[in-house]
Amino acid sequence: MKTVATQRGIQSIEVGGRLLLALAHEGRPLALKDLAAAADMPAAKAHAYLVSFGKLGLIEQDAASGRYGLGPLAMQLGLISLQQLDPLALATPLVETLAQELGHTVAVAVWGNRGATIVRVARPPSAVHVSMRHGTVMSLRGTASGRLFAALLPAAVVTPVLRAEARQDGHKPTVDETAAWTSACADIRRTGLSHVRDLLLPGISATAAPVFDGSGQPVLALTAIGPTAVFDGRPGGAVAKVLREAAQGLSKRLGMPTKPF
Repeated sequence: MKTVATQRGIQSIEVGGRLLLALAHEGRPLALKDLAAAADMPAAKAHAYLVSFGKLGLIEQDAASGRYGLGPLAMQLGLISLQQLDPLALATPLVETLAQELGHTVAVAVWGNRGATIVRVARPPSAVHVSMRHGTVMSLRGTASGRLFAALLPAAVVTPVLRAEARQDGHKPTVDETAAWTSACADIRRTGLSHVRDLLLPGISATAAPVFDGSGQPVLALTAIGPTAVFDGRPGGAVAKVLREAAQGLSKRLGMPTKPF
């Protein structure tokens, strides 16, 4: 069965579409000569396409500067596309690939009414891996997923869950523990990664990266979990690099216009 990519199309539409791709890539209005160069076509040819796109509302020309930008129809299509996207549906097949690539368990967590909650788990091909269950609520202080949400979500959202967790554990953080917690959250906001080593469970490490929606809110945590002895927890290591790239790719698909970190 042929996919859309392999089916025969209309060449002129594909050629003209290069102008739309160029605008989307640049992310700002462009002068005719710059837009034509970015789309690799003569300016006269580009102008003819732009006139037609303008009539459809895909392109709009600024009267003062003469630059071309995306028009109202393009904006409407973008908003409709974002409304149709389901972050979890996008992430589910991805975590299976990540688990195979990293050789560790990879989980997806969302923020629920009780805190960071595991909703998808992909197991690696190796016999030695960390077992996780759907529906598990992760400790905010003791897990990579929990710390990630705690650092990135508003304090008004996180504080009640932190207090409930402290009451349940029966442990009041010391001054040193509070200082370490504050420092860890600051590092997460700076680097965009959360990492724990032998913290809640001896011998277990984890790294988490955030996925943002179009409004810049963290909607998912992609988390790799594995035995500390074979887990690359370095900030610039393989696990961190793969998770960061995957999370940024999902964020881009969900409408996050720029890299947050």
